[in-house]
Amino acid sequence: MALFIGATWDVNPLHTDDSFAAQSRFGRRIVPGLLTASLLTHIGGLWNFLATEMHFSFLGPVYVGDTVTAVATISEISDKGWVWLDCTITNTAEEIVLTARIKGFPGQFEE
Repeated sequence: MALFIGATWDVNPLHTDDSFAAQSRFGRRIVPGLLTASLLTHIGGLWNFLATEMHFSFLGPVYVGDTVTAVATISEISDKGWVWLDCTITNTAEEIVLTARIKGFPGQFEE
């Protein structure tokens, strides 16, 4: 998380300051939303998928120390080869904390 915060300059005290976060509605530090969303880029790398649009809905916090799971499902393929993915990320309690709709196209695979 520290590397992500350093790279993005997202120094929101909800991510960096235990005392501040303890006084917030979250009660403790939370992970930056875009760090959570960036887990979906791993799926894109595995599938050789190049995204052209990404739409995120942040539905709940991810706390420092949570284990999260990302799932992407191909929901649509156009005649021109565009692919749409519907994605969810769940937390340790299996609550959905993020949904996403991603448009892109698959790259070429070597055989």
